[in-house]
Amino acid sequence: MKTVAIAMLIFLGMATLSGGQIVVQKVQGDVQLRQGVTEVWHRVAPGDILKPDDTMKTGPKGTAVILVPAASPQKSSKRVTLPPDVMVDISDVRELSQEELMLKLAMEKVRSSSYQPTNDGLNIPNASVVHGTNKSGETALPENEIAVGILQLNGTRVLFENGFYPTCALKAMEVFRLFPALGERFGNRLLVAEALERARLKGEALNEYGAMLKLSGLTPAQESLLHERMGQLRK
Repeated sequence: MKTVAIAMLIFLGMATLSGGQIVVQKVQGDVQLRQGVTEVWHRVAPGDILKPDDTMKTGPKGTAVILVPAASPQKSSKRVTLPPDVMVDISDVRELSQEELMLKLAMEKVRSSSYQPTNDGLNIPNASVVHGTNKSGETALPENEIAVGILQLNGTRVLFENGFYPTCALKAMEVFRLFPALGERFGNRLLVAEALERARLKGEALNEYGAMLKLSGLTPAQESLLHERMGQLRK
């Protein structure tokens, strides 16, 4: 028992001494990491230090816990759990200033307005590269497969649940731009509107709720919810 306790203290000490970097605390099952623009996925291990240009992906039975340092001395570090079947860019696991959020939001709107989807609504120009073969011998998903978009969208829910509302909204918008079919689903769009609302962007949230009224196949309950949210924001 003492050995286990000592090992835990050493590990926590490593996390503390990581100089404000995000550290992997726990890994279970299939958890992989893509570093920067490389095309190879590597296995993740406890103690690994994550960089902003890294991307983590969990398999159907994979989970991980990462320790995110506090953004300011007044706040405490946050443990973020990655459930199965998610893909998260480490650069999104952070807080944004209101100015940075508005700038990135404007840039995303420009990209969305200039993006021209193909007839099937799923293909992404210049994004058909397959990201190599990982150490387990599995071939990574092509970036233009909708399954990748679903993994990324699952990752935005992790961001939302841990209070990273600005990056949640921005990442979800990016996913909708690249995978338009996912942006036609009520639950997915509701996530964006709620993230914008919690990020204190009431005008943007109101616009998103209004745009959702144009989605096809809305139920009376869904329409009622949207009108209720819009009414609350207008007060």
